[in-house]
Amino acid sequence: MIRRATRDDLPAIVALLADDPLGAAREETGGALAQAYTQAFEAIESDPNICLMVMDRGGAVIGTLQLSMTPSLSRKGALRATIEAVRIHADARGAGLGTTLIDWAIAEARRRGCALVQLTSDLSRTDAHRFYRRLGFQQSHAGFKKPL
Repeated sequence: MIRRATRDDLPAIVALLADDPLGAAREETGGALAQAYTQAFEAIESDPNICLMVMDRGGAVIGTLQLSMTPSLSRKGALRATIEAVRIHADARGAGLGTTLIDWAIAEARRRGCALVQLTSDLSRTDAHRFYRRLGFQQSHAGFKKPL
């Protein structure tokens, strides 16, 4: 079942985000949950243009993604959707759950009137790139980031 994340889901979401070499270097999973995660969750929860979703199996969070809708002047004032932080628990990969999450996000973006759905993926995530291409995403842009 795909549902909106709750505050109680935060530890499981952070654990999913940290469960790979990139995430392990970026996230804090030891001890109590850092206050920054709670603050970010509250900001996300209060914004009607952002959906933080989890995939729940029997009360356990086995997947997550964030979908953000952004108004834009480009593309004739189109609303665009950005998919971020897609993760499936290691024990649940290969069963089509990632496809189910992405399909949900695309359907929600359409429902909200988005003209485009986009995502970025770290260059090292070659398996993810094959997955996104298989789902019809085109690798059409080069992404740039600058830490602040």
